Order: sequence, then C-alpha cells, then structure tokens
Amino acid sequence: MIKPVLVFGYGNLSRGDDALGPLVLEYIESHCNLEVIEILSDFQLQVEHALDLKNRALVLFVDASVACVDAYDFYRLKPDRDKSYTTHAMSPAAVLSVYQAINKQTPPPCFLLSIRAEQMELGEGLSEQAKAHLHQACLFAEQLLKLPKLENWLLLTNG
Repeated sequence: MIKPVLVFGYGNLSRGDDALGPLVLEYIESHCNLEVIEILSDFQLQVEHALDLKNRALVLFVDASVACVDAYDFYRLKPDRDKSYTTHAMSPAAVLSVYQAINKQTPPPCFLLSIRAEQMELGEGLSEQAKAHLHQACLFAEQLLKLPKLENWLLLTNG
C-alpha cells in the first residue's frame, strides 16, 4: 500500500553537510507518526524517482543547499525541464517534469526543504553551522508532518 505522504531526503552521508537531507529523515523516523508517511533516501535524484511520486497526496524533498540565505528554505515546486533533465543527477523540478511526461498528468503537490550547507568535502563531518541548521529544519519538518495537508504547507512556504 502506498502511503499518501512521501518524504524524500537525498545527499551523501560521507560528504560533510551534504548529509543534511538523509539526517532529516533519521529525525522524522524517530519523531513522527509514520502511519501515513513513507521515507525514501538516495544519494541523488534520478529519472526513476518520478515513479515514486505516483498516488501521493504530498511530497517533501529534503536536501542540503549552499544557496540558502537562512537556516532553511521551504517552497512549492513546479515541473521544469531544466538542464539537469539530461544529467545523471536531477533537480526536484526535473523529476516532476518527468512524472508529468510519463503519466500525462500534473504531479502531486511537491515541496522542497533546502537546508543551508557550508562544506561538502568527502570524509568531512557536519559543520557546526549545519548542525544548527539541521536542528531548525528538523523541527520545521516535524511541524509539517503533524499536519500533512496542502493548505497547511502552503501557509508555510517562502514563495
């Protein structure tokens, strides 16, 4: 049975702050009711992940980002056939575009929780700043997943 809410965290646990996405999933697994929530993790997004969106009510992508100004950003995604569409690693928007192309329908409501990263070197641990950002993002994700309804998530978006 497919659970209505998918939380997809991606990143590499061996690359410093790139581990933020999977670490949020660890928090969710121990702090949230997983009755309606499915957790999925991978190193990066790929075209096959479009299949994981099928029959979902809500999808939350979680990733580290050096582009965040604040500790984290949260916004709704739209399908976009960006330049990552033809690469090995894809953006969440490109995954939505693939979903739309293969299913001939609009993807479910999808959101991205980006967590500010400082360093992503191989073999490094989390930076001190990323630890603080992770804590804030985990509390935010827990808040989202306590009320997994589109209208609640839209109220909390950055844009």
